[in-house]
Amino acid sequence: MKNLVLGNEALAQGAIDAGISGVYAYPGTPSTEITEYIQKSKISKELGIHTSWSVNEKTAMEAALGMSYSGKRSLTVMKHVGLNVASDVFMNMAVSGINGGLVVVVADDPSMHSSQNEQDSRYYGKFAKVPILEPSNQQEAYNMMHYAFDLSEETQLPVLIRMVTRLSHSRSGVIFKERRAQNGIQLPINTDRFALIPSNARKQYDRLVDKKDMLIKASEKSPFNKLGQHKDRSLGIIACGIGYNYVMENLSEDLEYFSLLKISQYPIPKKKVKKLFEDCDEVLVVEEGYPLVEELLSDYFTTSSKVIGKMSGDLPLTGELTPNNVARAIGLYRKEPAAVSDLVVGRAPQLCEGCGHTDLFNVIQEILPEIGQKKVFGDIGCYALGAIAPLNTINTLIDMGASITMAKGAADAGIENAIAVIGDSTFTHSGMTGLLEAVNEKSPITVIISDNSTVAMTGAQPSLATGRLRNICLGIGVPPEHLKVIVPLKKNFKQNLQVLRNEIKYKGVSVVISERPCVRLSRDSKQQIKEKIATLN
Repeated sequence: MKNLVLGNEALAQGAIDAGISGVYAYPGTPSTEITEYIQKSKISKELGIHTSWSVNEKTAMEAALGMSYSGKRSLTVMKHVGLNVASDVFMNMAVSGINGGLVVVVADDPSMHSSQNEQDSRYYGKFAKVPILEPSNQQEAYNMMHYAFDLSEETQLPVLIRMVTRLSHSRSGVIFKERRAQNGIQLPINTDRFALIPSNARKQYDRLVDKKDMLIKASEKSPFNKLGQHKDRSLGIIACGIGYNYVMENLSEDLEYFSLLKISQYPIPKKKVKKLFEDCDEVLVVEEGYPLVEELLSDYFTTSSKVIGKMSGDLPLTGELTPNNVARAIGLYRKEPAAVSDLVVGRAPQLCEGCGHTDLFNVIQEILPEIGQKKVFGDIGCYALGAIAPLNTINTLIDMGASITMAKGAADAGIENAIAVIGDSTFTHSGMTGLLEAVNEKSPITVIISDNSTVAMTGAQPSLATGRLRNICLGIGVPPEHLKVIVPLKKNFKQNLQVLRNEIKYKGVSVVISERPCVRLSRDSKQQIKEKIATLN
């Protein structure tokens, strides 16, 4: 029986059926639905799978490694920029190796639908020297999860599965397999490899490098890497991940005229690539993201002028692939459809009606003429919309937690009245260390924590900061007399303005917590938040 599921849901069900004991993640589009699916799964609850959200991606990956250390299978999930946060443990656990199977799912976001960049996570996998899997459709995403955990335990390495937005958020019919039982606890025989002091790390790194040939052999025989050689040898095609889907959309009826190598497991299968390369006059590389394979071919073959793709200009270097631009690269010359902007009047994203962030920004806007423009450092969350019209309040948006440290750096440079605006979940994710640094140096900045008691931008997941912000700030060392709480409502405008004005004048670290639950939360959720805050305080 086929089940109609998102690509993310196919992965999630695949993980459950592959015998995971825990999933560790921080919400981030386009990866969020993977963890949510496991959290809502009746089977997951019956099996006792750990499903709570982590504080950030680094803690998520470290916890997943801890579960793997115990011998059980674990999954860690994040979006591409989240892997930047977790890269420390990611690189090091490739050196230490794993025990129970450990799969890292990273959802990349070509075209930056909800992200700051288009980075290609395959480069992280290559950098760490671990196996990479890249599904081309939903059924493959499901099947790969079973395969990935087996591969992880066979190689004793974490396995990276790279998703992209279109595959994560599109649906297809998927056939599920029989579920595998969870591993029991079995601690590693040799624990020295997990203690990466230099003498151990050097040995482990040598072992990691020595696994290269084994990983290439696994890629050569992988069921996800397939080579078909056919009549017309003028053009051969290498299609990676979802790129294969776009090729098949164009060539399903004419495939017999093209030689086609599908790559969905890395390192790339050198023998298959060489066979295609030597057999064809020209090779088109179709890959979503950066030209990773295209660049590798120039290293492997001296006649790299045979290779076309992103670097040659036959496919766009930025944004997503589409069936139409792939068709043109193949030589089918399909007409590009009219741009959405030509058909529909665009509308900039807006905060929800009645959002507390709006009332906060109105207060900040009022005070800007007094303190000067271009001094409001922003962060990642719904409130990032304060950077665009009609609010036009925030001046910077770089990465999670950067608002506080950038405001501190600006103050170090001599900027007066620097303001940092950060959300509650982002603060516990990456802002606390920056605040500690500012407190330690008595930096003259004002930090505004816009607390809506949820991770609103990714679907209103629970915030680990709820009810804890005041105690955290006091524990970090914020002076109690300069830790203020306001409620962002129109009726409190003058009062809130005066609080903010007073704190900006203070020549040290002051924190203003703007506290009001997200308007998207249900009445029951808001009541639960009130009860939690009352319990903690």
